[in-house]
Amino acid sequence: MDASRNSAAKLALQEHSEQFRRKEFRLSALFSPDTNSTDTNRFQEYSLNHEGLLLDYSKNFIHSETIPLLLDIAEQSQLPAAIDAMFRGEEINTTEQRAALHVTLRDPEAKTNTPEVSASLDRMEALVTELHDGKWTGYSGKVITDVVNLGIGGSDLGPAMVCEALASFATHKLCVHFVSNIDPSHLQSTLKDLQPETTLFVIASKSFSTLETLKNAEAARDWLLQQTDATATAKHFVAITTNLSAATEFGIEEKNLYPLWDWVGGRFSLWSAIGLPIALTLGMDGFRQLLAGAHSMDEHFRTAELKKNMPVILALLNFWYREYFDAHSTAVIPYNQRLSLLPSFLQQLCMESLGKSVDKQGAQTQHNTGDIIWGTAGTNGQHSYFQLLHQGTEFIPVDFIASANSDAEGGTQAHQHLLANCFSQSLALMEGKLDADSAHKVVAGNKPSNTLLLEELNPYNLGMLLALYEHKVYALSVLWNINAFDQWGVELGKELSSEVFAAMSAEADPDALDESTQGLIQKAQHWRKI
Repeated sequence: MDASRNSAAKLALQEHSEQFRRKEFRLSALFSPDTNSTDTNRFQEYSLNHEGLLLDYSKNFIHSETIPLLLDIAEQSQLPAAIDAMFRGEEINTTEQRAALHVTLRDPEAKTNTPEVSASLDRMEALVTELHDGKWTGYSGKVITDVVNLGIGGSDLGPAMVCEALASFATHKLCVHFVSNIDPSHLQSTLKDLQPETTLFVIASKSFSTLETLKNAEAARDWLLQQTDATATAKHFVAITTNLSAATEFGIEEKNLYPLWDWVGGRFSLWSAIGLPIALTLGMDGFRQLLAGAHSMDEHFRTAELKKNMPVILALLNFWYREYFDAHSTAVIPYNQRLSLLPSFLQQLCMESLGKSVDKQGAQTQHNTGDIIWGTAGTNGQHSYFQLLHQGTEFIPVDFIASANSDAEGGTQAHQHLLANCFSQSLALMEGKLDADSAHKVVAGNKPSNTLLLEELNPYNLGMLLALYEHKVYALSVLWNINAFDQWGVELGKELSSEVFAAMSAEADPDALDESTQGLIQKAQHWRKI
C-alpha cells in the first residue's frame, strides 16, 4: 500500500497544495463569491451535522477541487474496506493478532452478538445499584461514601475526563476520586480526608501488574489495614482485569472482578467495565446514554459516504496538513471548562495510536505520521499560547470545541461571551490583521481551524464526540498504513524502569547502566533523606 504514495493522485495533491502556500493566498478570500464562485455557500458546503453535533470545516485550505483529491487518497488507501474490517472483527491489530472491537462495547445488539459484553454491563448495573442504595457496606457496617479509582493511562484518563465533563449529571450518591501517579503524594492527598471504613477502591489494570497501579493498590490496602485486618480487603476492593489469579491473591473476591478482553485497547476502554467510575458518578442510565451516543457515531462512521463522514473528513484534513504543510501539532481547545481534561485524553488516544515510524508490513515509513496533540480549555489559552498561534512561526491547525448551551445556572450572558470568544478566535486565525500601524502588530492570519459545536454537553453528545475522535484516529492509521492499536514504545519504558529501580535498590550492578543514569542515581541517593 505504501507504493501507492507515489500515485498520480498524491502527486496531484502535492501540486494542488502549492496554491495555498502562495504569498497572495488568503483563506478569508475563499468566502468571497467574487474570488471563488464555485463555493458560494461555503459554510453549507463544508459543514456536517449529525444529531446534536455540528462540524464546521469551512475555515480550511480546501475548495471544490481539494476534497475530491483527498477522497481519492482515501479510496486508494482502501479506507471503506478497512472500516468494514474493523466492524466485522478482523485482526486489524496486526502485530498482536487481535481485533479492535471497542465498537462492540456500545452496540445495543451485544446481548445477542457478544453476550459477555451484555453480562458485564448487567453486573456493573448491579454493583452501581447496590452502592447507590447503600446496600454495600464496609468492614464496620457503614455504607460506602467514596470510591477511589486506581489506574493509569486509559484506565484513568477516559473515566476521569468523562466524570469531570458530565459533573452536572452526577447523582451525588458517591464521591468518585482518581489516583494515577505513583508519586505517593497523589494517593496521600486523596486519602487525607477519607475514612477507610467508607471507602471502596477500584483497581483498573488489565494485567494487574502495571507498576504504578499495583503500588498504589498496595499502599491503599496498607492504609485500610492500619484500621482493620486483612479480611476487610474483600469489602473495600473491586478490580477490572484479565489476571484473575493475581487479583484474588491480592485479596479481592472473584465475584468482585470485572472483565476486560484482549480486543479492547486501554485508550479505547472507557466503554467497558473500565467506565465503572463513570457509571458510579452518573448512574447506569447516564452511562448507557454515553454508550448510545458513541454507537450513533459508530453507525455514522460505518454507513456514511466518505465525503459526508465526519471522522473521515477530520482524518483527511489532518493528513492534508501533516503531509503537505509540515504541520507538527494540532491544538484542541474546548470552550467548556468541564472539558478541560479532553486535550489530555486525546493526547493519549492520538499520540499513542499514531506515534509510529514503521508501517503495517514492518518497513520504515517514508512520510510523517502522528502529530503532537495539545491544548487547554478556552478562554485561558487566549491569554497565553494564543500569541504563538497568531504571530508565531509554527503552522498549527486548531480544533475548537464548544456547546451551544451552558449547564450553569443564570450563566446565559457569560456563556454568550464564551461562544463569542470561541467563534472570534477562529475568525482571527483566518483573517489576521494586515493593516496595522506597526510590523509588531501585524497578525498574518491564514491559519486553518475546525469548529465542533455540540447542542449541549450531555452523556449522549459526549459519547458521539469521543467516538468521532476514535474513528478519526483509525482512519488516519489507514491513510498512513500503520497499526493504531499497539504501543510497543510504551512497553520499553516499563522494562527499563525495572532495571533502574533494581540499580537504585542495590539489587543490580549500576555499572551496567550508562554514565548519565549512574550519575543521576548517585546524586539522588546522596540527597535522599532517610
